[in-house]
Amino acid sequence: MSAGGVALGTGCLVFFLALGAGLQGVVNEVFPVSTREVEVVVPQLALGNLLGEQKIDDATVAKLRAVRGVAAAYPKMQLRIPAVSRYNGLFFGREVRMGLEVVATGLMPELVGPDARMPFEDHGEGQPVPVVANRRLLELYNKVFAPQRNLPRLTESMLIGFQIPLELGRSFVTARTLANPQETSMQLVGFSERATLAGVSMPLAAIQRINRKYGADADTYSSVLVRAQSADDVTDVAAAVRKLGLEIDDAEQRYAVQIGAAVELVTLALSLLAALITGLAAVNTMQAFYASVRERTREIGILRAVGATRSDVAAVVLAEAAATGLAGGVVGVVLARTVAALLDRLARTGLPDFPFKPPTFFSFRAEHVALGVGVALLAALLGALIPARAAARLDPAKALTE
Repeated sequence: MSAGGVALGTGCLVFFLALGAGLQGVVNEVFPVSTREVEVVVPQLALGNLLGEQKIDDATVAKLRAVRGVAAAYPKMQLRIPAVSRYNGLFFGREVRMGLEVVATGLMPELVGPDARMPFEDHGEGQPVPVVANRRLLELYNKVFAPQRNLPRLTESMLIGFQIPLELGRSFVTARTLANPQETSMQLVGFSERATLAGVSMPLAAIQRINRKYGADADTYSSVLVRAQSADDVTDVAAAVRKLGLEIDDAEQRYAVQIGAAVELVTLALSLLAALITGLAAVNTMQAFYASVRERTREIGILRAVGATRSDVAAVVLAEAAATGLAGGVVGVVLARTVAALLDRLARTGLPDFPFKPPTFFSFRAEHVALGVGVALLAALLGALIPARAAARLDPAKALTE
């Protein structure tokens, strides 16, 4: 009975810890946050911004790079002219007629790095513009857009090199068309978490070239990704950024932190519940061993009569408790993994295939298993401690007469 209580408490503890770790992993995957990077933008309500004085240009980027503790600064620029894409034809075996407004952000090739499977650089006028897309967009397409429109699900390797028509200077939203609109194309060269979620990302040089061609601002940047030399330098870097009249855009980071904190809070509450169950199991263990000591009074008297010391008697009781706790801990861990496997199977078959649905909701770590077994062992030993002392204090002569 006591072993069952310990197993239940241990199983709940390991189960909830694994669930919390699994959900935290999903949050980190959906909202990847770097502890070394900050997004620098112009304050929206700054007086200098309202007067047109506050801006991020090459001089500002140079100042940011000179800040102590900054390892690198990567400017970004929005495509500041209207652009659309019209696709009519076969799309991986399906006939598609589609038109959409193109939103693009310019990134430095160094920021995208190896995520680009083909050259991510401006090839000049008349050549396809290389673009990278955010991996989360592909997930949303496969789980939401494609099933609703009976389109094929795609993988990254299928899309690398795929070209999409691009019309610069035209818009579906407004009737305005710029002078000398140009028809070209975009070529998907990779997927990256660095890419914007609201559209696609192009090489910064390509964005500057296109903006300049149509008379749009090609000298000021929308934001700058600043990478600190270490996580410890971020606070000082942020303070220096504010001294320059700029601010930190941490909306996505705060969102990720809030979700992560909520997961941790729920995990903590459930773990405390599991600890309470384990504590009740320890009380039950104490009662069980008290009853065992009473039933084995004569046996304990014989042990003392043949030379066993009080410490020997206490050690026997504690050894039995340790075996009970160890067995309960192992059973609890097996129980937790079994229930988790069943729930994962139910989730795979019973839940819709929603975006970012993980293959498992649980992450069983070695430290969680060790903690569960350790807590079970400790609970059993603490529960048996008082009965062990009572057994050690029994008078041998009196015990033999009972």
